[in-house]
Amino acid sequence: MIRTLLALDGALVRGALSLVLAAEEDIHVVAEVGRGDAVGQAVRAGRPDVAVVDFDLMADGAAPQRCPLLVLADPRRARGLYSVFSPGRTVGILASDVAPHRVVDGIRRLARRESVVDAELVLAALGADSPLTERETEVLRLTAAGAPVAEVAGSLRLSHGTVRNHLGRIARKTGARTRVEAVRVARESGWI
Repeated sequence: MIRTLLALDGALVRGALSLVLAAEEDIHVVAEVGRGDAVGQAVRAGRPDVAVVDFDLMADGAAPQRCPLLVLADPRRARGLYSVFSPGRTVGILASDVAPHRVVDGIRRLARRESVVDAELVLAALGADSPLTERETEVLRLTAAGAPVAEVAGSLRLSHGTVRNHLGRIARKTGARTRVEAVRVARESGWI
């Protein structure tokens, strides 16, 4: 039995995938969460063999280290997907709009420590050009995670004024009026 954790944004999608997996004799869903900050406790409590995680939730800390990870990502927001890979870790990536049987197959393959890679998603990740500098991307990622200017400054060892300057340039480059809108544009464009 493959113990599986679902960490997906959206109760409808999460519930539908859970029903599909419940129909499989060799897969058992041990936990379902819809927030990145809830993944750690779900992993400790459910001890899954494979975690299926929405790439968008990973910015909120949803990256369980104790089991293979099947990341589902929107091809339009696939930039930065390389960040999920780390030495010695079994990771698979699939587009979030794949047919359910591909997710089932991916779970089985990851449980056997085989690779799972969606070639089109990788190409989308490589082809997404961002107008943001590396530093601006770091500032925006922290901002997207809810960090205030002072916390971003502390994390990146910058002054508050420098962070505000970065946020101003980010707003101009994204055409946004607010930080929230800049985060939305950047996510939809695949820049963060």
